[in-house]
Amino acid sequence: MQVRTLLVGSAMLAMLAGCATGPTETAPPMDETAEGEAHYQGTLPCRNCAGIDIDVYLEGTEEGAAEERTFTLDASYREHPQDPPDENYAGQWEVLSGTAADPEATVYELTPDGEGQIYYFLRVDESTLELIDPERRRFQNNEMLQLQRQ
Repeated sequence: MQVRTLLVGSAMLAMLAGCATGPTETAPPMDETAEGEAHYQGTLPCRNCAGIDIDVYLEGTEEGAAEERTFTLDASYREHPQDPPDENYAGQWEVLSGTAADPEATVYELTPDGEGQIYYFLRVDESTLELIDPERRRFQNNEMLQLQRQ
């Protein structure tokens, strides 16, 4: 089951990587979240639609207990011809060390409960997460795959 999920996730990431159609849009900054919570938001490119709006809420801290690190991820497709339903995931997130290009990098692995793909986000800085592939490699159009902290 995990292999199938990983393959589906890899295929989706590859599709997103090839969907570069223009700059992403981000919402203006909102109020700070409570300590131990972070909200990231952005619009990823989409080959068949005007973009995929992504909201990621992380609860817990990198230093905190693993069972306290939870997330929700909401994705909605803008102007998609097939009008797919919004995707909503919840689960646990882990902190991974290093990428193929930077052994000091911090990567968040978001694993949904039950069905759903695993997401990998590189922490670019305190206010930016970037979607990367399951091998922890950055995509060529990496700036278009970034979420900003709200």
